Amino acid sequence: MTQNLEIELGGRRILIETGILARQASGAVTVSCGETVVLTTVTSKESDEVRDFFPLTCDYREQTSAAGKIPGGFFKREGRPSEREILVSRLIDRSIRPLFPEDFTDEVQIVSFVLSADQENDPDVLSVIGASCCVLLSGLPVSNPVGCIRIGRIGEKFVINPTSSEIEKSDLNLILSGTENSLVMLEGWAKEISEDLFMEAVKIGFESVQPLISTISRWKASTIHNAKLKEDPQLNDSVRLFLKKKMESVWMYPEKKQRNEFYASMLEELKTSYDEEKHAEIELVFKKNLERIIRETILFSGKRFDGRKPDEIRPIECRVGLLPRTHGSALFTRGQTQCIASITLGTKHDQQIIDGLFEETSKRFMLHYNFPPFSVGETGAIRAPSRREIGHGALAERSLQFLIPREEDFPYTIRIVANILESNGSSSMATVCASSLALMDGGVPLKRHVAGIALGMIKEGEKYILLTDIAGEEDHVGDLDLKIAGTSVGITGFQMDVKTTEFSWSILSQAVMQSKQARNRIIEIMNNSLNEPRPEISRYAPRIVSFKVSPDKIGLVIGGGGKTIRKIIEETGVEIDIEDDGTVSIYSTEIENCQKALDRIKSIVEEPEIGKIYEGTVTRIFNFGAMVKFFNEQEGLIHISELAPYRVNRVEDVVNINEKVKVKFIGFDEQGRANLSRKQALTSEEFEKEKQKSFHHRFQKQDRPFRRQY
Repeated sequence: MTQNLEIELGGRRILIETGILARQASGAVTVSCGETVVLTTVTSKESDEVRDFFPLTCDYREQTSAAGKIPGGFFKREGRPSEREILVSRLIDRSIRPLFPEDFTDEVQIVSFVLSADQENDPDVLSVIGASCCVLLSGLPVSNPVGCIRIGRIGEKFVINPTSSEIEKSDLNLILSGTENSLVMLEGWAKEISEDLFMEAVKIGFESVQPLISTISRWKASTIHNAKLKEDPQLNDSVRLFLKKKMESVWMYPEKKQRNEFYASMLEELKTSYDEEKHAEIELVFKKNLERIIRETILFSGKRFDGRKPDEIRPIECRVGLLPRTHGSALFTRGQTQCIASITLGTKHDQQIIDGLFEETSKRFMLHYNFPPFSVGETGAIRAPSRREIGHGALAERSLQFLIPREEDFPYTIRIVANILESNGSSSMATVCASSLALMDGGVPLKRHVAGIALGMIKEGEKYILLTDIAGEEDHVGDLDLKIAGTSVGITGFQMDVKTTEFSWSILSQAVMQSKQARNRIIEIMNNSLNEPRPEISRYAPRIVSFKVSPDKIGLVIGGGGKTIRKIIEETGVEIDIEDDGTVSIYSTEIENCQKALDRIKSIVEEPEIGKIYEGTVTRIFNFGAMVKFFNEQEGLIHISELAPYRVNRVEDVVNINEKVKVKFIGFDEQGRANLSRKQALTSEEFEKEKQKSFHHRFQKQDRPFRRQY
């Protein structure tokens, strides 16, 4: 049966339809806005297996056929998911996962295909809306429908559901997911906006998404959820009593590794009291109760296991310039989380080419985040970047993006490699701090440092506690992971995930201000280590000289068949790029070579100065004047009237081909041709001498003997 819903967001019509496509899926919808169409499906697989996690898989795919394009490369088809596809997949996951019950462990897969893309209405938000509708139609046990919306800010005005071209003019890109009563997810970037403006944007977004939630709620089906693990009240009470007594000594283990060993010893002790066939159930009950007791202990004591106050940051240490051959490096350590970041400066040839649904673009700033298994004391294969690594890297990258100087001011491609060497919570925010220090160490002209901090929350009923700089354990058992990065001026990047549907506006306001205080403290510590960029880039970095020439002079620089530019490259040992707008970039490891090439090119494109005298060579002669090659191989015309300070009947009487001659540049004509004067280039003495020479020549003609004719 075909059904459809329609709603207007930000003046744009969104149409949701079901019952036409993918009818064998548990739920399938198409979501359209403009000429962008996304198909989203959900399928589930029941299982009697008792798991301690929810196996939800979200996959978003962009097929270039949706934009009327054929993929590049040899195979001419889509391959492994792109970075953008992975980021949108995570966006869907983080919006939908909190809606399911904690003990729901059936396998669920959400798949989104972009079927049509108009390159103005971004499919990412439409995919989240589609996923929310799918799970409602499928009868899966979700608590509430979720809505998703994008908010921009152009000038002083907030824009709901902005297009891609509007986002380019915006100083904010906020994606918000929420239910009727709670925020669920935030994602995006900002150009140093204040906390007050950020909160205003979130408030507008939350209010604007409510009509969408009301509309899609019409499709909510009745659901039945049977827990896989039937709780044994006696066993549960016994385990809980055992843990409460043991956890009284948890304060003796302030370090992560010590506490993990303490928890493991408790589990082994508990198992000894039960038969082996009961051990699997014991592990699940133990884990569930341990998380509850950790939450209660922190919430009601107001004290954290590592001894910190709720708003206290772990000890921070910053070091710069550790790696001698990289172009900049920094080590940032915050408690048991440590990141080493290095930067590499490259040329325009090193930019990343991005080709997908949208127009092909290039990317000159890249941040790559790595999370090796040894950082958490584990073993494991090191393969291609995981979804988590790509997501954390993207968050850190967009947090720094708008502090990177423009290409016109700093013509380098910049790559940051951030390796997590030790992790106990908030490694993405440590990456922001380490990267900011590394950029300044490398001489990249940042205006100011960017720092980041993560906040968590534990909430039971009306009572809650906000935790600054959360450790891994607090993140795992808590209800909130709010990451905010920014400068002393304002916010540049943010990401928020909520595990509860009881996250109020007032709690977010308090968390954002608590985050600001912590961020400013971290920036102060970073400034004590390095408060401004190095005056020069590394001696191992390539030297780039960039300048502009008039576009109509590009041909002169290149020369016929590239002859001129090849000669400059061979003689100076540099690389040269010339853009259509006349931008010339010269690359070399030696600045002296760049300067030599620069001087050569300037000598070619530099225009002669009006009134200045140059030496030239006569190349051609006409009855109206002579062509002379002068200044940088340019040719100009000496009109016959400008050859000498007297009337010239024949050009050859004054100059001949290949003769050296002094000329004065007197300007360009209407067609851009150079006009020269030999007469005006003469000194006063030369001028008088030429005049006298002309007088004697005429006099001799007049005094010839008169021959009487008979």
